[in-house]
Parts: sequence; structure tokens; C-alpha cells
Amino acid sequence: MISITIPAPEVTIYKQENPVLSHIYGFTDFHLITREAGGIFMFYNDKDELLFVGKARKLRPRIKKHFEDNVSVMKPHRDEVTRIEVCIVEDPVDREIYETYIVNTLKAKYNVEKVLYK
Repeated sequence: MISITIPAPEVTIYKQENPVLSHIYGFTDFHLITREAGGIFMFYNDKDELLFVGKARKLRPRIKKHFEDNVSVMKPHRDEVTRIEVCIVEDPVDREIYETYIVNTLKAKYNVEKVLYK
């Protein structure tokens, strides 16, 4: 049997109630997320439910795109996101494995691809 351990998040950013600075859906700390590294990201709500898991070659632009893009799976659920966790995972094969594992183990609410538990 293969044993997979979900990596610990290297960056966690939280939605702010009344942000003073320029923000995207209440998030002002996107600058803490690396622009160049690849990895996986997880969106959570205020009940600590996993909403969505994704992977990217370049994390910050991909995460921001989920809040700006018109075709994102998260478009109707953007207001639900209160926490974003980011794990650096440079190897593309490892990213694929972690994403599929997390989606199915933690039962991400809005992931539609790679779902094996239905």
C-alpha cells in the first residue's frame, strides 16, 4: 500500500472582514504567496470545510484567477472562501498525486474532476 502524507501549508491567508487595503473578495495578502513556484492550494470556508483543491505551476496567478475568472468552478462560491492554504510542490507528478489524493480523502465540496468517491 502507498502511504501519502498531505504536505503542511507553507502559507495561509485569511479573508478580512473590513479590509482597508485593496482586496479581492476580502483577501489582501496575496503577496505572501509565491509568484514563481508551483504547488497545490486549498480553499476553506468558515466551518473549516474544504471547498476546492487545485494545483498550479505558478501559484499566485492561478489562485487569483479563481477569484477573477468567469469560468472558474469557484465563481458562484467565492464569497464562501475564508482561508487559503498553499503548499509548495515543484514536481508536476507529485502535484497531480496530491491534488487527487486530497480531493478524494478530504472530499472537496466543489471539485468535479478527479472525484472517485461518489
